[in-house]
Amino acid sequence: MPIREPQPGGPDHYRQLHGQFKWQVPAGFNIAEVCCARWARHTPHAIAIRYEHEDGRCANYTYAQLQQAANQLSGALRRQGVERGDRVAVVMPQRFETAVAHMALYQLGAVAMPLSMLFGPEALEYRLQHSEAVLAIADESSIANLRAVRRKCPELGCVIAVGLAAGSGDLDWDKALARESTRFTAEQTKADEAALLIYTSGTTGPPKGALLPHRALIGNLTGFVASQNWFGFDEPDEPSHAVFWSPADWAWTGGMMDALLPTLYFGRPIVAYQGRFAPERAFELLQRHAVTHSFLFPTALKAMMKAVPHPKQRFAIKLQALMSAGEAVGDAVFAYCRDELGVTVNEMFGQTEVNYIVGNCARYWPAKPGSMGRPYPGHRVAVLDDEGDECPVGVAGDVAVHRRDIHGHPDPVFFLGYWKNEEATRAKFTGDVSDSWCRTGDMALIDKDGYLWYQGRSDDLFKAAGYRIGPSEIENCLVKHPAVANAAVVPKPDAERGAVVKAFVVLAEGFEGSAALVEQLQQHVRGKLAPYEYPKEIEFIAALPMTTTGKVQRRVLRLQEEERYLAQAGH
Repeated sequence: MPIREPQPGGPDHYRQLHGQFKWQVPAGFNIAEVCCARWARHTPHAIAIRYEHEDGRCANYTYAQLQQAANQLSGALRRQGVERGDRVAVVMPQRFETAVAHMALYQLGAVAMPLSMLFGPEALEYRLQHSEAVLAIADESSIANLRAVRRKCPELGCVIAVGLAAGSGDLDWDKALARESTRFTAEQTKADEAALLIYTSGTTGPPKGALLPHRALIGNLTGFVASQNWFGFDEPDEPSHAVFWSPADWAWTGGMMDALLPTLYFGRPIVAYQGRFAPERAFELLQRHAVTHSFLFPTALKAMMKAVPHPKQRFAIKLQALMSAGEAVGDAVFAYCRDELGVTVNEMFGQTEVNYIVGNCARYWPAKPGSMGRPYPGHRVAVLDDEGDECPVGVAGDVAVHRRDIHGHPDPVFFLGYWKNEEATRAKFTGDVSDSWCRTGDMALIDKDGYLWYQGRSDDLFKAAGYRIGPSEIENCLVKHPAVANAAVVPKPDAERGAVVKAFVVLAEGFEGSAALVEQLQQHVRGKLAPYEYPKEIEFIAALPMTTTGKVQRRVLRLQEEERYLAQAGH
């Protein structure tokens, strides 16, 4: 990837980087080749996966071991009849076998369909049926739910059982690999050929399957390198050799395209932690593995901030870069990362269909606390109004990315389309097929310096007493109060004003809900934001509804409030 460090000449190198960058996408490209096979040839003994289980088990796996296992699995999958273009479900957490499965599928020319181990039977059934998956690979975390829906998925011809799930499927992983050769001739895939099918949970309707090509990894790399302060440009034998870790589930774009694949692309080690996220455990992992680069959701950072206010007093932190995405970070978390973790958090924005398109790079351009950042090199991004025109500075609109970069070259970051849903694919774009904008559905405004400021999902914004309300700013303000661990703001229907601002608050440890605390929190917000933004009602809640990717499901709370209102009105 032709991305070079800028020459000296001032603290803000953004225009130089963005203006000079040009995409180079070969006609033939395969993720497994660039993320594993080439390293197995050139640096076979380099560590690829540092595995740790929450029960204390640990193991290191080299690129040579990763490639060997991938070759064996590719042979086993071919023996089971998996062909080029077939969808194969991978239902496993962070573990060595998950990385093996992906490399094996890519070099086979099949399409990997990562599914969260947290999915229940109904969620699995829909995705397996809709994708027409021919095979599934699962471990003890998901095998029971997979077996529960097996009979309802006629296309699913085989289930390979991994780890403690051995004996629960049609074929055991260890036995399947043992009888295969460690050599495998990889398929020569095209850059535009499908590699991944990732289902996204929309606000309405069933989940949509976003089909990603091999080239999408290339489109992610500029943002990854920048947000991780030039990750991968260190020397492997240097003491500062990069080590990556993120709790992001490898079943999602955040774990796959923001962590696992780009780390392997640069031949560096990634920590695979199989266990539940906990703030103290996160700091222990950062210390034990000397993690230099990470991706942490704002929800994770908020929990870490509340649990360990001064981490450097207890842990040896070696972070050189930290990216965060999924929700707005807010200046409270921004300050915590800067002052207590010793890094300026680089906020990033993207989605499965067009990932890693906007963000910051503290190393080469100044971050504005609370801003999403600027378009990463190679991406042409704008804020559009309902008619498809670019919004003036300071006016909120829909964040969109153009199919072509500023030089007129095709941007490789784009997905191929939604699986078996041409109508939804067409609705995602504005303009002609080759000269169009892809709308994200996320609202932002852009300032005079080209920084974007997140306003929320288009369906999260609401009006109260005639004022347009974005929940992120109010939530960020609430979290600054020591009593608040997390918060979500939604509209509560109101007969007179249409809606009022309501906050759901998760209390920090040691605090209890009371009328006095409600008043205190209301005054806290009233004193920092506009008078119309303070929450007229606050409800204390044990936990916020979250997606498996760490995003707050405000829609769940909003619908709950609408149902309560209708019930009280006698409807």
